Amino acid sequence: MRFRHPDGTTVHLAYCTNVHPAETLDGVLAQLRDHCEPVRRRLGRDRLGIGLWLAKDAAHALDTDPAALRGLRAALDRRGLEVVTLNGFPYEGFGAEQVKYRVYRPDWADPERLEHTTALARVLTGLLPDDLTEGSVSTLPLGWRTTWTDARAEAAHAALLTLAERLDALADLTGRSVRVGLEPEPGCIVETTGDALAPLTAVGHPRIGVCVDTCHLATSFEDPHTALDALAAARVPVVKSQLSAALHAEHPRLPAVREALATFDEPRFLHQTRTVGDTGRLHGTDDLDQALTGDALPDTSPWRAHFHVPLHAAPAAPLTSTLPVLKDTLTRLVGGPHPLTRHLEVETYTWQALPPALRPRGRAQLADGIAAELALARDLLTDLGLKELP
Repeated sequence: MRFRHPDGTTVHLAYCTNVHPAETLDGVLAQLRDHCEPVRRRLGRDRLGIGLWLAKDAAHALDTDPAALRGLRAALDRRGLEVVTLNGFPYEGFGAEQVKYRVYRPDWADPERLEHTTALARVLTGLLPDDLTEGSVSTLPLGWRTTWTDARAEAAHAALLTLAERLDALADLTGRSVRVGLEPEPGCIVETTGDALAPLTAVGHPRIGVCVDTCHLATSFEDPHTALDALAAARVPVVKSQLSAALHAEHPRLPAVREALATFDEPRFLHQTRTVGDTGRLHGTDDLDQALTGDALPDTSPWRAHFHVPLHAAPAAPLTSTLPVLKDTLTRLVGGPHPLTRHLEVETYTWQALPPALRPRGRAQLADGIAAELALARDLLTDLGLKELP
């Protein structure tokens, strides 16, 4: 979906396909048929943007076989779909029964991460619509904190410098610019937007910036305006933003709240949980079950958990979502005289991880839910003065 900002800039809204597990190119093509096109039809649009997640095998197939890449591009056109952004965070196995810490491997100290991201950038230049020349790729925020060393930090820095050189060369070769954004996430070396400032200013390249995920931002209790102002002051570009909402518990000390939170404790994904203590210090656990057992977290202040809940359907009381943080972030991103980013992506990948009573039953209900999320995001954008384009 495309929108015209009052300054004339085109802003793109997509939804991320990592909600539909697929490791191969055939699986990606099936996604377009079974999920993406039905969502487009529900929205009554001739064109729908999707943020493709391409796992290692699918990306390799597209990068090494020009005919396969042309075939995917033709399938997108045929189904009324377009791609301006890729989700390059998960490398493989995102549809596995247990993902947890695996999603952070390989990290940016591993040569495989550089090669995979370079492949994604090359693929994206072949998928961009004919009238566009700018694409984006989101990637993991360097690595998980417990495995990090000074040597790994140096290797990651060198990899990002190499990536920047490759993106420059790709732009010269194709006439299309691809930017890559580190996506701050709780528990990682780059947990917050503030953590991103040092490594990205050290790289100092306009094609390497930040992907602001509004669930992650909220989970870490970051103020959107403060965070985005700091990025702007440091000249770190917001390459894209993922529109998502975290799980919020206002009174975690209450038994009813603990019981409600426990229904979101599931074995597939990691649900980092955070709270701000009386002294203003951020406290956290790696997963929701750790927060719910014992006294790992102070419980006199609200808790937030890294669980992407549907934008249009906040959990029932006594829980809620951080949709207000998303709205504040979006206002700062695109509500001003000029947009701070042109690529927005709804990313609720946890539909099948929701408590059983809230999970969609079958493809039709899932498509209904994704369409409802996109409709909400569309309304937020038009309320900010953007005009939806055909």
